[in-house]
Amino acid sequence: MMAFDELAAGCSAPRLLHDLRRLRVAVFHPQDRDSEELLLQLRRIGCQVQAFWPPSMTLPDSVDLVFLAVHPNVELPDWAKQREPGGPVIIAVVMYENPTIIEAVLTLGVESVITSPVKAFGLLATIVVARQIKHQRTLLLKQNQKLENKLSGMRQVLEAKMILMDAKRISEEEAYKLMREQAMVRRVTVEQIARTIVDVHKILPLNSG
Repeated sequence: MMAFDELAAGCSAPRLLHDLRRLRVAVFHPQDRDSEELLLQLRRIGCQVQAFWPPSMTLPDSVDLVFLAVHPNVELPDWAKQREPGGPVIIAVVMYENPTIIEAVLTLGVESVITSPVKAFGLLATIVVARQIKHQRTLLLKQNQKLENKLSGMRQVLEAKMILMDAKRISEEEAYKLMREQAMVRRVTVEQIARTIVDVHKILPLNSG
């Protein structure tokens, strides 16, 4: 097996490999040959590794990467079943490929899977790819949230314009101009002004006339 230093020296992305050395890893796996091999290779890479079994109900602080053995008779912890967007990368370790195990892996939405018997070859690539998938997922979630916020703001601006048009008997253009002027005076966004108008209108409707 090529030594980690040799791999890092010949890699086109040494920064990524350097980051691997600083990874804080939690391994939730029974004590057997698979766990021994996994821990050995992770330490050879340079990761800071902690081993546990059975899976604890809470994660250790500041964990970047988790290897989680998925067994049919072992309940998965809540942190794995109800994953937070900012949580660690999870790689499932499976011994069987039956429908129950596959369903559990799909439910967890893990970033990658390794199978028993655990082998040194491919482990580094699996970690790198899993981290990249997690990174892409995080970016997509942020972009999706940004789009949702933008759409929500647009809906509130439209609703605020309708409220002003009805209350002040003005055109849509005039209503938007009024909101924009108020936003400039208060040094806030038009969306914030619109949100205020909508919220106030819910409490005290602005009647026309």
